[in-house]
Amino acid sequence: MSHADDHAGTRRDFLYYATAGTGAVVTGAAVWPLVNQMNASADVKALSSIYVDVADVEVGTQLTVKWRGKPVFVRRRTEEEIEAGRAVVLSDLIDQTAENPNKPGADASDINRTMDEAGEWLVMIGVCTHLGCVPIGNGAGDFGGWFCPCHGSHYDTAGRIRKGPAPRNLDIPVAQFTDETTILLG
Repeated sequence: MSHADDHAGTRRDFLYYATAGTGAVVTGAAVWPLVNQMNASADVKALSSIYVDVADVEVGTQLTVKWRGKPVFVRRRTEEEIEAGRAVVLSDLIDQTAENPNKPGADASDINRTMDEAGEWLVMIGVCTHLGCVPIGNGAGDFGGWFCPCHGSHYDTAGRIRKGPAPRNLDIPVAQFTDETTILLG
């Protein structure tokens, strides 16, 4: 075997590696725009979280805001509503989970559905879990909370399903207080 044959194999290997490397770079350059276009646009990212000023929400009233295309109920509950929510026995509930991503895996007790320890602030996505209607609030229904007139779902003062076809409690969004009068949704 001559010295020239040894170099031919090395040159051939180099050409294979160079061609494969160039092919990988070209494929990546062609595929990247297709993958990148699936990312959320700036306007969608901007709407993924909002600040809600609750300074003017009086005790016993509710503010409804639009977030991610859905109504969100921000209720400042009265002492009576808090007591009624905390008096419910968990075994009486249809859905015994909190449906609260802020407290994952928690049960549906009143304290696990509210934003604060006192139970004054309740923030929920205002969409009935049966067929997506918007329930009526301010003490409506048989349990003093919300009522969906479309199909007859009754929710209590903590937004838990108590009667009707809805399978789950009203969902709670990811939310937190950023100061005493501002809630960040998302």
